[in-house]
Amino acid sequence: MYLTPEIKKEIFAKWGKSETDTGTSEGQIALFTHRISHLTEHLKKHKKDHATKLSLLKLVGKRRRLLKYLQDNDIQRYRTVIADLGIRK
Repeated sequence: MYLTPEIKKEIFAKWGKSETDTGTSEGQIALFTHRISHLTEHLKKHKKDHATKLSLLKLVGKRRRLLKYLQDNDIQRYRTVIADLGIRK
């Protein structure tokens, strides 16, 4: 499995306030980014996997909405997340 509890803890430890803090926008955006990159690699090999493509599009939409929320509420945190994760808008 590509997303083990250890990987989640590592992501939330880096981006959240603690390992168990899963509610911060930065932590969720980082988790979605990890999942998006994994699904993108999967789709490069399996081009006709339409179910995965649909879930990838849903994840991208969720991440976009979270980024919009973060941009509206705290522009400095938004810029930090964009720069560190390498997401371009």
